[in-house]
Amino acid sequence: MRIEYDEQDDILHIEFSREPIVKDVSYGWNVNVGYAAKGIAEITILDAKADGYWPLENAKDLLPAAA
Repeated sequence: MRIEYDEQDDILHIEFSREPIVKDVSYGWNVNVGYAAKGIAEITILDAKADGYWPLENAKDLLPAAA
């Protein structure tokens, strides 16, 4: 799992897998989910900090569960 935040553009990108993306689905104008054959591969959120998605308050709890 890899989490990257671009402060200048306020974009949060969470990568769960490096498998090829087979389908992209937008959930609203600012949330995009990339699906691999086995499930969610990545999530991209625009205006992440402005909309309250960043910083992740429970990141310490999420990281061990994702490993």
